[in-house]
Amino acid sequence: MNLPLDIHTHLNVSQPFEAIQNRYPENFEDKAEGWFSVGIHPWKVGDYQGRYPWAELRRQLALPQVLAVGEAGLDKLCGSPWSEQDKVFRQQALLAEEVGKPLIIHLVRAVDELLAAKKQVRPSVPWIIHGFRGKAAQARQLLSHGFYLSFGWLYQPDALRLTPSHRLFLETDEADVSIDTLVEKAAQIKGISPQEMLELLSENVRSIFCDRQEH
Repeated sequence: MNLPLDIHTHLNVSQPFEAIQNRYPENFEDKAEGWFSVGIHPWKVGDYQGRYPWAELRRQLALPQVLAVGEAGLDKLCGSPWSEQDKVFRQQALLAEEVGKPLIIHLVRAVDELLAAKKQVRPSVPWIIHGFRGKAAQARQLLSHGFYLSFGWLYQPDALRLTPSHRLFLETDEADVSIDTLVEKAAQIKGISPQEMLELLSENVRSIFCDRQEH
């Protein structure tokens, strides 16, 4: 299995299996080649006007090329109604449990609400905060509650430095930068070689995303 070391991107990729490409239910094609996550972003909640494609999303999430649910999330700064955001996020968290795949999370100023949702859902699948930019104290708080953290191009070095190797992911998201560049930057911050960083990322992707596809 080709390992997608870049676990989250919105950009078109030159090699379809080099990254987990983010899609929404309405623009995901079943026969598309590559690895994907599919979900309803909190910014998009209002677009559905209360008519969410839950049956279609459930069907898509069961496909073998879909490695994760999301990105789902909670965002206090976007215009989507909070009650709808919370409802849609929790429903996707339950779908992640149903299909046994990780949940990719967009989080903006809603840590307490996220922790409340996690306490209620009691997930067995990994919950991964994507594009984490918070300070070390927030990273420590989320890690203590069992979250995984994924870092893009912009982040607090101290937050990445304290993230345990087995809870760490990298992503390009919307940045026009290669995953190799991110690997080199993260390796320098962690005080390890780029090869060691590649090896730990490979193991994390294999255990969290890929091994689940084989069971």
